[in-house]
Amino acid sequence: MTPRERVAELRERIRQANYEYYVLDAPTVDDAVYDEWMRELERLEAEHPELFDPDSPTQRVGAAPAAQFATVRHREPMLSLANARGPDELSDWYRRARDVLEREGLGDRPVRFAVEPKIDGLAVSLTYEGGRLARGATRGDGEVGEDVTHNLRTIRSVPLLLRSVDRRPPPAVLEVRGEVYLPVRAFQELNAQRAAAGLPTFANPRNAAAGSLRQLDPRVTAERPLAIWFYAVGYREGLEVADEEQALAALRELGFRVTPVSFHDTLDGARAACDRWEERRATLDYDIDGAVVKITSFELQRRLGAVGRAPRWAVAYKFAPTTATTRLRRILVNVGRTGALVPYAVLDPVRVGGVTVRQATLHNQEDIWRKDLREGDRVIVQRAGDVIPQVVAPLVQDRTGDERPFEMPSRCPACGTPVVQPEGEVLMRCPNRSCPAQIVQSIEHFASRAAMDIEGLGEKTAVKLYEAGLVRNIADIYRLREEDLLRLEGFKEVSARKLLRAIEASKSRPWPRLLYALGIRHVGAVTAEAVAAVLPSLDALLGASAEDLARAEGVGPVVAGSILDFLSSEANRETLARLKEAGLCLRQEVPAAPAQGPLSGCTVVITGGLDAFSREDAKRAVVRAGGKVTESVSRRTSFVVAGRDPGTKLQKAQSLGVPVLDEAAFLEVLSGKRPPPVPSGG
Repeated sequence: MTPRERVAELRERIRQANYEYYVLDAPTVDDAVYDEWMRELERLEAEHPELFDPDSPTQRVGAAPAAQFATVRHREPMLSLANARGPDELSDWYRRARDVLEREGLGDRPVRFAVEPKIDGLAVSLTYEGGRLARGATRGDGEVGEDVTHNLRTIRSVPLLLRSVDRRPPPAVLEVRGEVYLPVRAFQELNAQRAAAGLPTFANPRNAAAGSLRQLDPRVTAERPLAIWFYAVGYREGLEVADEEQALAALRELGFRVTPVSFHDTLDGARAACDRWEERRATLDYDIDGAVVKITSFELQRRLGAVGRAPRWAVAYKFAPTTATTRLRRILVNVGRTGALVPYAVLDPVRVGGVTVRQATLHNQEDIWRKDLREGDRVIVQRAGDVIPQVVAPLVQDRTGDERPFEMPSRCPACGTPVVQPEGEVLMRCPNRSCPAQIVQSIEHFASRAAMDIEGLGEKTAVKLYEAGLVRNIADIYRLREEDLLRLEGFKEVSARKLLRAIEASKSRPWPRLLYALGIRHVGAVTAEAVAAVLPSLDALLGASAEDLARAEGVGPVVAGSILDFLSSEANRETLARLKEAGLCLRQEVPAAPAQGPLSGCTVVITGGLDAFSREDAKRAVVRAGGKVTESVSRRTSFVVAGRDPGTKLQKAQSLGVPVLDEAAFLEVLSGKRPPPVPSGG
């Protein structure tokens, strides 16, 4: 047998062994034999470099670290799912889908459902061309993701070459969607190893999986035992399938590890399958936060379409939030970048919904009084929406008398300045603009992704820079040198240069991003965009009056006053001058006319949590539909979108007679299925 023939034979044997082990979970080859095959293959490839093949099993690891991730535009959008919480909302979802099918003349078509676990991992898209893995990308914003091909190649359950089925050629192009995750046991072992090495541990398996997949060095990814379930097909050429059942069967034949799925002829059957997944939740070796229910027919999916970024033909059936009890040891206070004092609970560590919780939000003093929380209480902790830990209530029956009531401090815990409570506000504030906590928070905010996006400059680095005296003002960031960073604990040449490159790259961020990054009170990302649209340069902003600022959409007397107060500070003007000297972008071209669409001429306020998309995604959807988004409700507001826990904006809208839409109605208006509401007297 020639070396070429032997190499081909070994590669096929190893691929088959990988398929049996990682996909079928039915290994037939002893580990020692497998290892011997791999050693022989590595030796032959080294002796015969002309036989190199990037798809060889030996090449799952070995690519050089990347300087950064390239972007990939998905051929078909990776949509996000709307949520159904409980049987009634699941029925409502199906009723809305049936209504659409009725309008499309398909009301008599039988509907079949697929139910699969909603794995709490990282969604990815893999594209195969001619049967070979060509590229893999993260979901990103649904339209554009990050190229993580080299890292996905390290996952053993990802096929590098598609299997041959009945000697038929593989599809010319096949895009497959999957969810990368870290098994629970592997997550626990990884955290134990990191703790033993003095490294920070991961908060939960999802964060660990995301951090592992987004390593610039695929060799690091390869050390993490990531796994993947494949659950859908996207763009395809040469694969003829009519529904989810046929598609998943084809994926299994091609060598993919397909997610566990069941098919049902009735919604009741699908709902029962969801309940079974919830019952099994604690026994699985991967985290799930719900089940996904899909209408299986691709023709019906196409006719149903999507609302915003959520398909009408699928929904996430969310499980009830997980709760646990633990001890509330202390109530401490954070000082934010605007001086707000925000209390939080320090808890005995407890697992809640697959995550170890050590701290939880308490909002403000009134929230603590309302719940009658005391230091030393045993309390119920809940992850609201499976995301934000909250203290729900104390277990009053467990009190011993040693619990201690909490009072907000009269002086700032960071600088000792007497705190104030502005009229009409719930939160207390530190008025000292030189407060160390405010400065550190302002540095972190300035570098955050939505602002200047300086990767590597998070809270811990901001604290180090402040304590070392290197950054006492955001403008100091642009004076940092490599030798400054090398003095800090945890910085080596590579990490120092990486941070400096990120700082240099931030100089090109557009003017609205910088305006938001300054941390002016009441000026969020949307307001910054609005102000920049009417004052498109720093010089224009510095010369602006309250009347000039009022031309910006959503800017009233309070916001205008906050901006003018910021600009009146000599220290802030000096900061702006230094940023200009550092070469930051301080102007922009006058924006083009707004887009035309179903919300043309509408001014929208969004409050509370939404299911179909994040708050920022919802705002962008309004702008794409021709509307404007503001942060405050006024008589000029066309309508308010009220999600979960909407707060005071809902009350103000009701008092002013401004129309209020729930999320379902908002999605219909956004898609043009119904006209925007007409304000009273409008």
